[in-house]
Amino acid sequence: MELLFAPLFSGSSGNSIYVGTEDEAVIVDAGVSASAIISEMGRAGLSPASVKALLVTHEHTDHINGAGALARKLGVPVYATEGTWEGMSRRAGKLADSQKVRIERGSDFYIGRINVLPFPIPHDCRMPCGYTFAIGNVKVSVATDIGCIKAGWTDAVTGSDLVLLESNYDPDMLMAGPYPYELKQRILGRRGHLSNEDAGAAAVLLVNTGTRALILGHLSKENNFPELALETSRGVLAENDIRAGQDVYLSYARREGLSGVYRVSDTLGVERVI
Repeated sequence: MELLFAPLFSGSSGNSIYVGTEDEAVIVDAGVSASAIISEMGRAGLSPASVKALLVTHEHTDHINGAGALARKLGVPVYATEGTWEGMSRRAGKLADSQKVRIERGSDFYIGRINVLPFPIPHDCRMPCGYTFAIGNVKVSVATDIGCIKAGWTDAVTGSDLVLLESNYDPDMLMAGPYPYELKQRILGRRGHLSNEDAGAAAVLLVNTGTRALILGHLSKENNFPELALETSRGVLAENDIRAGQDVYLSYARREGLSGVYRVSDTLGVERVI
């Protein structure tokens, strides 16, 4: 059994991730245009015909900007919680009733052979969720837009072979940066975003429960940069006797464009194929 995992976009300017197999897959979030998502899939050698559904984590613009257009273009249903639908219906535009699928956090379902579990996350919007995906013994997770480390989401993600994990900001850069005070406080809050240090602490927890690959995602353009996020997580892991590059694969997802395609298998582990 295996899953392909491809971060197409990951950041405050737009998010979209491909998860599945070569012929049966889902897209998580569509925060950029439908054409941009399809273009990046093409760069990765992934066919739009493989996409069976669009899953939405929450209603913020960087996650839904192209959702309606992508669903209409591919002719696929959109899965989201009731609260997220309330927040994004107007932005999604006209969709057939059959394309509007409401899900409950904590209740899993299948899209083809892929088991999907939406789990609650602490973020400042209506009924947000992350997702785990599993085929057989293979499990991958998307865990971004998370304000703090707490048992609800870490329990759901535990045991994942690969996790896209938020590492949004460096606190010193955030406080010295141009954001208004209110926005800084929102980001720092328990329903805001994970800092680089938080990501490192979460990484330790995940590696100790079996995670073999971590991709740091949703890096802020203004308050972070890839080398700092990676170095912070490496440091926290090292303090806990975990060696990045040996005990766990550690990388980051680019804000603009494809970050690679990962094959996660129950026999070969995690390998980057593109």
